[in-house]
Amino acid sequence: MLDWVDGCPADSLSIKDRGLAYGDGLFETIAVKHGRPSLLERHLQRLECGCERLGIAVDLPLIRRELLAFAAQLGDGVMKLIVTRGDSQRGYAPALNAPSRRILQGGPAPAYPSAHGEQGVRLFPCQTRLGEQPLLAGLKHLNRLEQVLARSEWQDTDHAEGLMLDTSGRIIEGVYSNLFLISDGTLLTAELSRCGVAGVMRAELLEQAPTLGIPIAVRDIQMADLQQADEVFLCNSVYGVWPVRGFMHLSWPVGPLTRKLQRTVLALLETA
Repeated sequence: MLDWVDGCPADSLSIKDRGLAYGDGLFETIAVKHGRPSLLERHLQRLECGCERLGIAVDLPLIRRELLAFAAQLGDGVMKLIVTRGDSQRGYAPALNAPSRRILQGGPAPAYPSAHGEQGVRLFPCQTRLGEQPLLAGLKHLNRLEQVLARSEWQDTDHAEGLMLDTSGRIIEGVYSNLFLISDGTLLTAELSRCGVAGVMRAELLEQAPTLGIPIAVRDIQMADLQQADEVFLCNSVYGVWPVRGFMHLSWPVGPLTRKLQRTVLALLETA
């Protein structure tokens, strides 16, 4: 493991940190190949957007330099950047002019079975619902209790991911992935103005698909849309694309558009 706090090797953190006390911060999980971070600019764009919305002051050029230096030391694996509002005394009110804190953790990439990408995965029907909060929608903020509860709902190896709905019953995403449907040749993913995480791989796919001749749609997704889909897949910035072959009584083939996008994503992760 490789760990830095504010640019220096460290193995401890202030107990006054607001990320610990309130989940007051954001994070990015970044794949590293041959000492280079994948999709770095997309991660930084999302971080900048999140910090602006939460009012956390950060030095993005400094963060970029630290990420590049950290990735060079890590070599291959995954690095997690956590940005918190820094220290404060007791109470919700943040300290005025307190510096934000940068935490970097590095380790090996998850050892996911190759079958997940080759043959597809099954989704678990999570009962935990995502609360609707437009102020936080799309952000990769530190409060992940909904995902913790959802992930605790299954322990079997038959399900590699869980499907999460919001409190109104709309389909939003996986526990740690974004969800896409393909219907009549159109790539469809959930609209995320109420809840959910706007993943960097999701953003990349929404940009890449039209260049590959695949039309896109971003809107609310209902269970009927899932039932009528021709292909279904998951994505995130670490594993790329996993086809979905089953959910409860539903099943789908690993279709040609999923494979096409999977190859596109793999090339990005290998060369970024």
